[in-house]
Amino acid sequence: MANLHNLLNDIPFENLPPAWTTFDLASFSRAKSLWEYQQSALQNALKALHKYYKDDVAASDSEAVSSHKEKVPEQGIASPSARNDMLKQRFFQWYADNGIELDPIMIPPKKRDLLSLLSPYYAITNYQFPFFNIINRMGFWMATGSGKTLVIVKMLELLYTLMQRGEIPARDVMVLTHREDLLKQLRDHVNDFNAAGKTPHIQLRELKEYPEVKRGASRMFGSQELTVFYYRSDNLSDEQKERIVDFHNYENNGNWYLLLDEAHKGDKEDSKRQHIYNILSRNGFLFNFSATFTDPRDIKTTAAEFNLASFIEKGYGKHISLLKQENRAFKDKEDFSNEEKQRIVLQSLLTLAYIAKSREQLCDATSAPLFYRPLLLALVNSVNTDEADLKLFFRELERIGRGEISSQAFSAAKSALKAELESEPEWLYEGKTFALDQSLLNSLTLKDVYKYIFNAESKGELEILVRPSNDKELAFKLKTSAAPFALIKIGQTTEWLKDFLAGYEIVKGFEDESFFSRLNEEDSEINLLMGSRSFYEGWDSNRPNVITFINIGTGSEARKFVLQSVGRGVRIEPLKGKRKRLENLHNAKEVDDFLFQQAKPFLSAVQSLFIFGTKREALATIFEGLADEKEKEAGVELALDVNASALASYPVLIPVYRKLDGSLLVEQREPRKFEIQPNESQLRLWCIKGLTKKGVTV
Repeated sequence: MANLHNLLNDIPFENLPPAWTTFDLASFSRAKSLWEYQQSALQNALKALHKYYKDDVAASDSEAVSSHKEKVPEQGIASPSARNDMLKQRFFQWYADNGIELDPIMIPPKKRDLLSLLSPYYAITNYQFPFFNIINRMGFWMATGSGKTLVIVKMLELLYTLMQRGEIPARDVMVLTHREDLLKQLRDHVNDFNAAGKTPHIQLRELKEYPEVKRGASRMFGSQELTVFYYRSDNLSDEQKERIVDFHNYENNGNWYLLLDEAHKGDKEDSKRQHIYNILSRNGFLFNFSATFTDPRDIKTTAAEFNLASFIEKGYGKHISLLKQENRAFKDKEDFSNEEKQRIVLQSLLTLAYIAKSREQLCDATSAPLFYRPLLLALVNSVNTDEADLKLFFRELERIGRGEISSQAFSAAKSALKAELESEPEWLYEGKTFALDQSLLNSLTLKDVYKYIFNAESKGELEILVRPSNDKELAFKLKTSAAPFALIKIGQTTEWLKDFLAGYEIVKGFEDESFFSRLNEEDSEINLLMGSRSFYEGWDSNRPNVITFINIGTGSEARKFVLQSVGRGVRIEPLKGKRKRLENLHNAKEVDDFLFQQAKPFLSAVQSLFIFGTKREALATIFEGLADEKEKEAGVELALDVNASALASYPVLIPVYRKLDGSLLVEQREPRKFEIQPNESQLRLWCIKGLTKKGVTV
């Protein structure tokens, strides 16, 4: 669908005035620079802000807007409220002029609390108000792992500079996100930015400190400092509790530049929190960052589109292969034997072993530490019930580790995997296919599974590694190995240790560092990460090459979870600091030809992310949704079949035109009758029948 992103792409960035283009969009810190797509997102943000605040504004009001002085209405100078309405109406009309329809905001009649919340701020008629009231917004639809937080911090720099230059009104700035780990990520990136000595120095303050900060400074923005308030978005409401804050205390007459980091949860009509964000920024601007926009209004107001499909197409992520093999043996109410469950687990382990062995051969051939040790990510729907998905998966993993596996089961799993990979499965969004190294796959043995998955030379009993200071992680190793191979990360492991794992040998370690936090370190031995939705967000890694979804992706709520978790596995880093696929780096002359040619035979394996699901069709629908958005944006070329027999049997009718004789047909009192020859009538009937058979309504 058409969106703000399409409109902004038609505006050349260099055509903006110098005050809007003289930014160093690439630099961030001593160690980090922004990628081209991140800079493009910022350019679109600047174009949208210029369009909203400056473009085509009448001279008197343009001067009033740029002066940022709250003047009493006089002699043609609009009041702040009237000026904001004027800006919104113009921006909304721009959308409409370009064929982008934005429906009114509807308030469900039964939601009286929403009606009372919104009535003081909007003119509501028949339980609705026009969308232009909240048109002062833009979205950043950016794939998981694409560096949204860097763009957010850089956006703070741009807002500060534009305010200092008098190009946009001076407003307070706030960042909201919905989890502590995301707030920590924000703080870490801000510290990184500040350490480079850049201007402004960003001072983060918790929202609760807002009254104190406002009282303590006569001027909000110092010449070299920008104060940015932050808070948990899920702790914002219209009532005051211990951690919940009443937004009315920080409403600030709607004068906020508000940046949301994955804080758009909730249906747009029913979610009170979504309306609170709009109220807070009604006289400022709302910047919405997410990897998974699903609401049409979020998509239509997206200024920067770099979702998962775009991320892959531009070479920033692994190829994605959605395999046909399904995890149906783990599906509720379906009768499958333990051997069938084991075969499914074996297929994912064999896939990882294939990639690990390929990567080992790659490093031997190039004598270079390319890529990373691959990882299998097992994501389940249930954790602590009697027949929880995670427990069922773990049982089969344990049986394989102990050697309770028949040669027939191993051969069946290997044959099924080989049959699929030999068919050259297509990579999503690219129109290219995976190339199998048959000799490598044929060479895989059970011993390779123990080596590349279990870090062991042979089968063995399981040991559990725990750290008393961390009750969210359990690591596992075979007694025949010196290193752990698997990690479970869930909300709470106490029940597992007490009931499900009773009787196992437990080894306690007292190191403070968690296995999970070290997952990306070169010496991390973990090859298999198991967990649930508790870590779909808030972490990233270059290591996953295999993801197996067990009973996830079968419901309508799965879209966001699947896309975010796949985003965790799609990141790629062939060389330290180089986050594009190797062929893209080679084309950009960042990798020499000799190294590329040596690595080329192994790239299909090490640069792919293989996905297993309980119901492939459900996952395919999710991924196709992103492809559909791309097609709507670019248009689709239709391939039509030519009916050769029809061409031989019937003449092709070619229209003949003549000049109008002076009067329009519509002006004639009686419409002319058009005669048609009998043979042409028969041809017309034949065409109609043919189209009807093709499913075309005539």
